[in-house]
Amino acid sequence: MAETVFVLGGGVTGLAAGMASGLPVLEAEEGPGGLCSSYYMRPGTSRRLSMAPVADDAYRFELGGGHWIFGGDPLVLRLLRRLRPMATYTRRAAVYFPEQDRYVPYPLQGHLRALDPGLAAAALAEMARPGGSAGTAETMKGWLVRSFGPTLCQLFFHPFHERYTAGLYDRIAPQDAYKSATDLTLAIQGAFGDVPPAGYNPTFAYPEGGLDTLTREMARRCDLRTGQRVTRVDLVGRELSFADGSRRRFDALISTLPLNRMAAMAGLTLAAPADPHTSVLVLNIGAARGPRCPEAHWIYCPITHAGFHRVGVYSNVDPAFLPGTARARRRLVSLYVERAYPANVRPGPEEIAAYAEAVLAELRAWGYIGEPEVVDPTWIDVAYTWAWPGSGWRPEALRALEAHDVHQTGRYGRWVFQGIADSVRDGLIAGASVGLARRRTGPRWRRIDRHSAVDGRRDATGASVRRAPRSRALG
Repeated sequence: MAETVFVLGGGVTGLAAGMASGLPVLEAEEGPGGLCSSYYMRPGTSRRLSMAPVADDAYRFELGGGHWIFGGDPLVLRLLRRLRPMATYTRRAAVYFPEQDRYVPYPLQGHLRALDPGLAAAALAEMARPGGSAGTAETMKGWLVRSFGPTLCQLFFHPFHERYTAGLYDRIAPQDAYKSATDLTLAIQGAFGDVPPAGYNPTFAYPEGGLDTLTREMARRCDLRTGQRVTRVDLVGRELSFADGSRRRFDALISTLPLNRMAAMAGLTLAAPADPHTSVLVLNIGAARGPRCPEAHWIYCPITHAGFHRVGVYSNVDPAFLPGTARARRRLVSLYVERAYPANVRPGPEEIAAYAEAVLAELRAWGYIGEPEVVDPTWIDVAYTWAWPGSGWRPEALRALEAHDVHQTGRYGRWVFQGIADSVRDGLIAGASVGLARRRTGPRWRRIDRHSAVDGRRDATGASVRRAPRSRALG
């Protein structure tokens, strides 16, 4: 009998849903992982390899830049560690001001002693002002001013967020407040001495052997079907259309696809204007290690000539991001450089090439790199999701899809910021919920008509779905 319940998207959320439910996972690309996909490139080449070569002579990169596993439910982390051993790291992050050649440990507001005394005193006075600084908190920019005052905003928060949000920060609602700790006690302590690590990721984990080893282990426990690119979702006729021209009916979906994309493919007409997103161009670089390459895992960059806002050093987290022969001597470095773009503004090949040259020149001037061996751009269309102040688009879109048994889940599916561990949790919950519902109602998918509250059983069966063994799915 035809399968009629599917998971859309083979990233970590979709793979987790597939593990928990046994449902087919339909992935557009030829391998699992989505944005959390590692790949490999040998020095002097432009060919991406999906697996580490036997000779161990390649750089390891990731499609969307460094994806580190932070926070998360202890049970989810336990499952991930059972699937693949992971090392734990203590974060090393900093803000870099190239004009003064000054590094300030992250978070900036917790390390005011690293600034000039006059700046530190002014910043501390503004943060301590009752009620915060003047300004509205309706927008991200307003919240930053109220939280940190004009001194730190002019120094760091405004120029960084202008780049990080591709110019949206003075129009979008405040978001991700936990990324910028506002603890005045820590700010005072950090103006005079050491402070404990603060922020949302003071420690993080990464799988031994690469993120791709974890996603492949998850895929091995799923009914993953690659090369299945969905182009249209007919909610009324309950039919999926694919890029190859084929069609498949469905009774229900677990979707991890970005909410804006699913709304468009489903042809939803919504009263609220769609919330915005930004895209990111990630430049993966393998090069000779420069004489002044920092030891940090990542660096926030408020001012750059090339326009990027963050540099991450893969090989400072794990030397296995380098070719095998280079790991002990530390003569090479593996980096990623992030630059945000407004939605629907994708640079062409010539613009990307010019930008890459500008990035390389700037990193050489900073002493981060010497001669490059690999320079590889990757494009993430929906990288960061935002909301307009007072927006009702997200709940309206989710309700409209739920009314047709399309259940959005995960970071992009539900249009929220969260890390890998929380996305895996969402997938496990969605997959287990749908799986239990199907077992409870037997081979038929039971749908309740939300308008008449009449049980609308459909002539569909999941009997042919290959289920993952429970013991393996739970690690």
